[in-house]
Amino acid sequence: MIMRIRFNTNQEKLLLAILLIGILGILYSFYLYSHQEEFRIKSELAALLPKEERELQLLERTKEKDCQIQVSLPDKDCTPGSVFKNITKEEICVSGYTKTVRSVSTSLRKKVFAEYKIDYPQPYGSYEVDHLIPLALGGDNSIANLFPEAQNPYPGFKEKDVVENYLHEEVCKGNIALSVAQEQIAKDWLSIYNKLDSLLVKDYKDRYKSWAPDME
Repeated sequence: MIMRIRFNTNQEKLLLAILLIGILGILYSFYLYSHQEEFRIKSELAALLPKEERELQLLERTKEKDCQIQVSLPDKDCTPGSVFKNITKEEICVSGYTKTVRSVSTSLRKKVFAEYKIDYPQPYGSYEVDHLIPLALGGDNSIANLFPEAQNPYPGFKEKDVVENYLHEEVCKGNIALSVAQEQIAKDWLSIYNKLDSLLVKDYKDRYKSWAPDME
């Protein structure tokens, strides 16, 4: 004998709702699982780069010769980073700002290379005199904020450009405090780069084309 269960309209709607909730729950769990690395990275970046402003703390320049590049990072004693006094987010977020403040003479470039015991000039595209704290984040043109950065070995100045553009956009959106961005990029820009998603890195490299051709 076969028993047939009949449902009224309300019961059918309830069962359908339960079924849909179950399906949505499974899909959401799958989404969380497949994006857990992305969420972890975003959480780490948020902890490293908070929104709240704080007093900027940069090291003093204590050395003027025998400077050494340390795994894509400048010598902190020679290049601790430096910013324009009283620079604000409102100023750096104006389009074209960097063109109004960029000023690094040839003699200063030569001095930067000499302090790091690197011949000047180098083949086109192999090095750039880089602002440790970029102009786009309020960095100044003093020698305390300059170092010779190579394109190779990876990661080089093209990868640091990604960090600079990322921080500038996030600061101007209000997602990262300017003082935090300045301090962290001066301290260790690689710690930021290593937390950026590979697709995000590609997007920034596509949108902000480097002046330098790729070096073998």
